[in-house]
Amino acid sequence: MVSDMGVCYLLGYPVGHSMSAVMHNAAFRELSLEHRYELLPVRPGDLASVVSGRMRDPDVLGANVTIPHKVAVLGLLDWVEPEASRIGAVNTLVNDGGVLKGHNTDGMGAMRALLEAHEELRGSRVLLLGAGGAARAIGYHLTKNVEALIIANRTLQRAVELAEDLSSNTECVASVEACSLTTGDLKTALKEADILINTTSVGMAPHVDESPICADLLSPGLLVFDAVYNPMRTKLLRDAEEAGARTLGGLRMLVYQGAAAFELWTGLRAPEALMLRHVEEHLGGGGS
Repeated sequence: MVSDMGVCYLLGYPVGHSMSAVMHNAAFRELSLEHRYELLPVRPGDLASVVSGRMRDPDVLGANVTIPHKVAVLGLLDWVEPEASRIGAVNTLVNDGGVLKGHNTDGMGAMRALLEAHEELRGSRVLLLGAGGAARAIGYHLTKNVEALIIANRTLQRAVELAEDLSSNTECVASVEACSLTTGDLKTALKEADILINTTSVGMAPHVDESPICADLLSPGLLVFDAVYNPMRTKLLRDAEEAGARTLGGLRMLVYQGAAAFELWTGLRAPEALMLRHVEEHLGGGGS
């Protein structure tokens, strides 16, 4: 039973760029819920004390978890949803009477957005940039659907470890490999790729003139999906458009993963269209 008045948090560091409070507070108002959503910057060294303390208070419904805590929070919870455990990352906490439960809505949110843009993933070859919590969630779902997945990361060993983890999942039907972020490796990987997905924070506000990949590596026929949503049109997406590639911003992934978290906290269907509209308006309009 959801309390009459509760609070939800976003745990991360930093959190100032986030639009989660905008969309969740709009959803609470729309459904006449006296809840509130707050951004809570948590340094890595403080995560354990926040999870063991504040997150278990009776007025706390739960939290979203973002960079850099999605993997680290896993070992601090009382129960973890089996899929989130297989992914190895959590982005949503539910406080069930002081018992903290972990879920992952990132992967399904990304897949919904991706399928709206690409429709059919079977047979696709994907280059995934990053090896953090979002990459784990998205990669887990991709390997159940695509033909090939290449993971590129600044620290190659992390990409190798993630590739091994994803390959070991019994539901994996894809070939999974790792490569570095060097121009040569990326050029080779993109020759056969149908989809490029960025899960790193490169290009996120305020660093809006940065991109995780050189513009001259992009080409027509590629779908470029940037999980960064602030700004809505990142440099990666602008470069992709100029190269003739199709683009997908991170806004719908944000809303879809947020809506799933909202439903876990409240038991009510989230007003997705309203949440999307409020974030778009706050970021300056124009869609994703």
